[in-house]
Amino acid sequence: MGLAETFLKQTQIPETYRNASKDVLTEEGWRLKEQLGSRIYIPGHHYQRDEVIQFADDRGDSLRLAQLAAAKKEADYIIFCGVHFMAETADILTDQRQKVILPDRRAGCAMADMATIHQLERAWDHLQTRFGDSILPMTYINSTAEIKAFCGRHGGATLTSSNAGKMMQWALTQKQRILFLPDQHLGRNTGVQLGIPLNDMVVWDPVRESFEGDAGEHTQVILWKGFCTVHERFTAENIADCRREDPDVQILVHPECDYEVVRQADFAGSTKYIIDVIDHAPNGSHWAIGTEMNLVNRLKHSHPHLHIRSLNPMMCACLTMNRIDLPHFVWSLAQIAAGTPDNIISVPDAVARDAVLALERMLAQS
Repeated sequence: MGLAETFLKQTQIPETYRNASKDVLTEEGWRLKEQLGSRIYIPGHHYQRDEVIQFADDRGDSLRLAQLAAAKKEADYIIFCGVHFMAETADILTDQRQKVILPDRRAGCAMADMATIHQLERAWDHLQTRFGDSILPMTYINSTAEIKAFCGRHGGATLTSSNAGKMMQWALTQKQRILFLPDQHLGRNTGVQLGIPLNDMVVWDPVRESFEGDAGEHTQVILWKGFCTVHERFTAENIADCRREDPDVQILVHPECDYEVVRQADFAGSTKYIIDVIDHAPNGSHWAIGTEMNLVNRLKHSHPHLHIRSLNPMMCACLTMNRIDLPHFVWSLAQIAAGTPDNIISVPDAVARDAVLALERMLAQS
């Protein structure tokens, strides 16, 4: 479902929630959480607002949170504090009786919406004509359920920023080429890490329905032209500025940043990797971090013995991730307590069945 369709299905919350103070909403949130008890489970992604993440039963990346939700068999409702594709994954993995709720259905992911199933089906026809049966579709977990399902139907798998290298290696044992969806930067950075020459990776533009660059027989990785709107804003110039201002600074970035940023950084890895590096950093060390601002600020606050800054001083938090605010979250709890849950995310059975194939192939390599 695209953001436009998602918005149309969004229930408008009452003005009483919009107008209530933060203190009132926080108190009501804790009261409702205690009242609902084990009937609810609240996973919270690392990029969530502080006012919301405080209620999370667990914090983590999208796949880990979906797996934790699947293990909470006693919970009737999963209130996923993240974005739409994360709630979809949770719905795919949890029991059918369990309901997954996204407090604000407008909480989407621009990157995930850069690859629609209609675009992919058209691209696949073109690529099959060009390269024949030599391509395995692989999708980043940051994608819609329909994209995961397509990969599942065609022998492909999902991957995360933590296991992208292992999964790309596996894919190249299955077919001669990979179609990497939807983040071109993670695909390119991982390919380079595996020793694949940049010239052997080519970008597919789903809007123009054409390649950017030379797509010849040497092509090993076809990169979908998608990107994270947050991580693409970190630049090599940001790195140069940080090093000039602070010669002791170490640059730590997410692999969703572009190739030149990752190449010039001291460290690059998943959100979990970033947190682990900071957790084990020497006292007094200096860090410029290239990832979402809510997480950077939280790391800065929880590690006062370190000097932490954002790699880009002009960064703001992820706008769609921040759609889930305190009014929407507390309203969702109240709706469950009243027996009228809303904003339930439900993946059709046929889509879920094929998406599970892609997820299981990834887990089999773990």
